[in-house]
Amino acid sequence: MRPILLQGHERSLTQIKFNKEGDLLFSCSKDHVINVWYTHNGERLGTYDGHNGTVWTIDVDSQSRFLVSGSADNMMRLWSVQSGKCLFRWEFPTAVKRVAFSEDDDQVVCITEQRMGHQGAVRIFDINRDGDGTEQNKEPLSMFNPIGSKAVVCAFAHRPDVIVTGHESGKISLFDAKTGDEIASNEHAHRDVVTDLQLSPDRSYFITSSKDKTARIHETRTITVLKTFVTETPLNSAAIAPSKPYVLLGGGQDAMSVTTTSLRQGKFETRFWHKIFEEEVGRVKGHFGPVNTIAVSPQGDCYASGGEDGFVRVHHYDESYFRAKPYGDLEIEE
Repeated sequence: MRPILLQGHERSLTQIKFNKEGDLLFSCSKDHVINVWYTHNGERLGTYDGHNGTVWTIDVDSQSRFLVSGSADNMMRLWSVQSGKCLFRWEFPTAVKRVAFSEDDDQVVCITEQRMGHQGAVRIFDINRDGDGTEQNKEPLSMFNPIGSKAVVCAFAHRPDVIVTGHESGKISLFDAKTGDEIASNEHAHRDVVTDLQLSPDRSYFITSSKDKTARIHETRTITVLKTFVTETPLNSAAIAPSKPYVLLGGGQDAMSVTTTSLRQGKFETRFWHKIFEEEVGRVKGHFGPVNTIAVSPQGDCYASGGEDGFVRVHHYDESYFRAKPYGDLEIEE
């Protein structure tokens, strides 16, 4: 499984996202730049320039028409995917750490950081899809401040009026999008900060990763933990393979420890685990630092990883991946 190496960022990656068709890959990093690439050959299609700080988060709608991004410059921006033009800006008191479109593309949820006396907040905005997209409402449809541990990741859950959040303490919660009331919570879903949250295609379950060296699959309606994957390294990202019974986990020791650590000890691999049997079935090496973000193509034919080293690696699966027995080991080590 030979990777395509994408070199378009000067600093570490923060998030990568495929569009619904899987033919485009969006990447953002600490160098203020958002890139879009062709998945099949790694050619860079263009950039989205405008942020003046680390771009922490991006999401693309199901029609590949709008891209939304959140940054350390306290801005959330709406972009035209096709032209690269910034259509609208929302400004907040603190950095935007996570953004996500709703399933019908009509809303965006964002989390702003708790800092400088400002509480962390979850805001939901209506997205006006009429016209060219430049006429948006500056005021949120709803806004609430999760009490206690600050929220760091979020997404629309199984219903459009429910938001699922992951917190610094390891807690996972469900909130009513309109009132901000907490519907359900699992205080001990993880023992350390939740680093990523990705939903299954039908949003009936989701996977979280954490610095506590575990990833967990949760049932969305009740946030019950269904499966646990225990590793020996802090995890930064976890993704679900849509067409095979696998989950992909990525992480590694933090950047401060990397200089004193060999590549092997640093555990900078993408790990494939069997979703049902909770067993590791393969690893893919390649990054020269922690894996910060993982995304799987909705078509299930490839995955991408973004690292602390500033590289994005796109891996198109070999034929053996699709022929692999659901119970056997994957032969994917590089």
